[in-house]
Amino acid sequence: MFSPLNRPIRGWSDRKVWIIGGSSGIGAAVGRALLARGARVVLSARDRGRLEEVAAGASGAIVLPFDAGDAAAWQVAAATVHTMEDPVDLLVYCAADYVPQRVWDVRAAAVSKTLNVNLAGVYFGVEAVLPRMLERREGGIALVASVAGYMGLPGAAVYGPTKAALINLAELLYCEVARRGLGVYLINPGFVATPLTAKNGFRMPALRTPEQAAEAIVRGLERGRFEIHFPKRFTLVLKAIRLLPQRLRLKLLMRLVRA
Repeated sequence: MFSPLNRPIRGWSDRKVWIIGGSSGIGAAVGRALLARGARVVLSARDRGRLEEVAAGASGAIVLPFDAGDAAAWQVAAATVHTMEDPVDLLVYCAADYVPQRVWDVRAAAVSKTLNVNLAGVYFGVEAVLPRMLERREGGIALVASVAGYMGLPGAAVYGPTKAALINLAELLYCEVARRGLGVYLINPGFVATPLTAKNGFRMPALRTPEQAAEAIVRGLERGRFEIHFPKRFTLVLKAIRLLPQRLRLKLLMRLVRA
């Protein structure tokens, strides 16, 4: 009952990891952490310059810039990755767009961008790598969602629902592919100091650095965890709130809105 849902990862030196959103924040920190452990890491995002900064001095780093929200660009990037010597052992989807806003501030253009990066891009990635993993009966997909997907937190009118969708997707993905030898990892960070959270105008409880987040993620991957959530003193409180009867939970969330 308490055994990990995925096979533990015993070392990184023989693994190739493809990180989407690897130019800054959590993605860049995970990339550096895995490179330091000897993994071969393909770093992807739109900004080549920032990717090259992350890759600087690391012999196992490969820079592959492209737009994760572009389905055609995914196919070109995947074709490039698949021609490399080794197959992809782990895809980490960390790309995200976030605009702090109430529902009455939502505008179509911003909605389209956030949905495309946070959600559609994940499906493009799954299409690009999953068939080959299924053929090999080996590999894994890690989706970086957020505790904002646990419930309808105010101020995340579009971001929160996209992360809730990723939580749903990770669960159904696990149910469909785990028996075929693949790993699925759901990563739900609390607040991490990144360019995205810098947009927040409120005090963020239990704020972590990208490096702290990366260590928690890598440790969770190594242990075969399905859900990797952190920091526990914050995420466990949110999990407890999620278990409350709906009437009580909604009243609590309305207090947050007034605050």
